[in-house]
Amino acid sequence: MADTPAADPADAARLVGPLRTDPGRTVLLFDFDGTLSPTVADPAAARPAPGAVELLVELAARYRTVGVVSGRPVAFLEPLLPSPPLVLSGQYGLESVVDGERAARPDVEPWRAVVAEAEARLAAAVPAGVRVEPKGLTITVHYREVPEHADAAWAVVADVAAATGLAHRAAKMSVELVPPVEATKAQVVRRWGADADAVLYAGDDLGDLSAFEALAELRTAGVRTVALAVAGPELPPELAAAADVVLASPAAAVDLLRRLAA
Repeated sequence: MADTPAADPADAARLVGPLRTDPGRTVLLFDFDGTLSPTVADPAAARPAPGAVELLVELAARYRTVGVVSGRPVAFLEPLLPSPPLVLSGQYGLESVVDGERAARPDVEPWRAVVAEAEARLAAAVPAGVRVEPKGLTITVHYREVPEHADAAWAVVADVAAATGLAHRAAKMSVELVPPVEATKAQVVRRWGADADAVLYAGDDLGDLSAFEALAELRTAGVRTVALAVAGPELPPELAAAADVVLASPAAAVDLLRRLAA
């Protein structure tokens, strides 16, 4: 990984140029929120940046795999991102849509009822202004609009996690409740990047760190990789430090898609 990433379109162009040499052996993977979609206060209002969907579909006709790897449930992603031709991974790989077929990991299905119980507990206990976003298999508790309640939100989530057996972890201006199973974006990158000559991943959140770690493993094995961070007011410094280059915004990520399609 680059020691000092720079928000420079020329750097991005230099890195992605070689990926166009053999598109049929190249995998392109992207986070959704904050990467393909601008960050918004209401998670339900998030939409792809202008031009993103059309370019992703165009790329999918030429590249081996083009996919979105998100913490969102696939039920949210499907109406916004056509599959096929795109592949979709939701809730950190707990569910996916490939060739139009939706599937969830069997080991997490028993946790749906537990997550529903946790949602009810959270809704009754979080401070005013904190948003509880249920996702079926996971829950995200957002305090972006009321950062002064961050500690209180974390305390409530920790109590609910202890009562239900769910795990919890940090995200951008939020905390997530998830089943206590291994589910990371790294697993998705390894699976969809298997046997590829080149793999690109773009993200903007703490959950994308594991995807960058998977890229590092692939690079050690001789695969050409590109790790892109997409900047915003909440970009974790750890992710920026681990990236090959930092793009200025989701609009810059769309410009990158345009370069890949050129």
